[in-house]
Amino acid sequence: MNIRERIIEGASELFKTNGIKSVTMDSLANHLGMSKRTIYEIFSDKDELLAGVFTWMSEKQKDLVKRFLEDSENAVVAIFKLMEININYFQGMSPAFQEDMRKFYHKVLSKKSDKYEMPDISNNIQLIEKGIKEKLFRMDINPDIVNRCLYSLGKSVMDEDLYSFEKFSRREIMKNTFINYLRGIATSKGLDLIDKLEMKF
Repeated sequence: MNIRERIIEGASELFKTNGIKSVTMDSLANHLGMSKRTIYEIFSDKDELLAGVFTWMSEKQKDLVKRFLEDSENAVVAIFKLMEININYFQGMSPAFQEDMRKFYHKVLSKKSDKYEMPDISNNIQLIEKGIKEKLFRMDINPDIVNRCLYSLGKSVMDEDLYSFEKFSRREIMKNTFINYLRGIATSKGLDLIDKLEMKF
């Protein structure tokens, strides 16, 4: 792991635990056991570092989708694995990070000439297309539109303005939104599989 990767991974850990706003370059340097100057030699400011973290998160998600596509017996099983990982990830995320994400994400993107994406919007379309080929999802659906809808539903699971996490668990929200949407695009073969997997979810 090179210095850039170390900084990005360390920043990601601190952002997730403490929120974005509260993490300073000084606290990151202390966390990593390196000088602040070393960080500034690679990232000119916190916004550039945050963009690097977003890109790193997206790449990790792409690798995960690729691995699940290769290792899972079918697309529906792969999607359920991704849901489980995402729920566990969000459960370990501080409320401050989620709130800061809403505030800072679009602000950072608007300053950058390169296009950054949060995980899922372009990564999971392969899973939808695979599910169609496997006759688990209907042939008449548009994979791009379906993927965008699933992305929106996935984002809603971390929206405390929409759902009270004291009243509903993310797993319960996922079951009543994301999984029900999957049922709507599934074939009878896909429905049978979704019902079996949901019992263990």
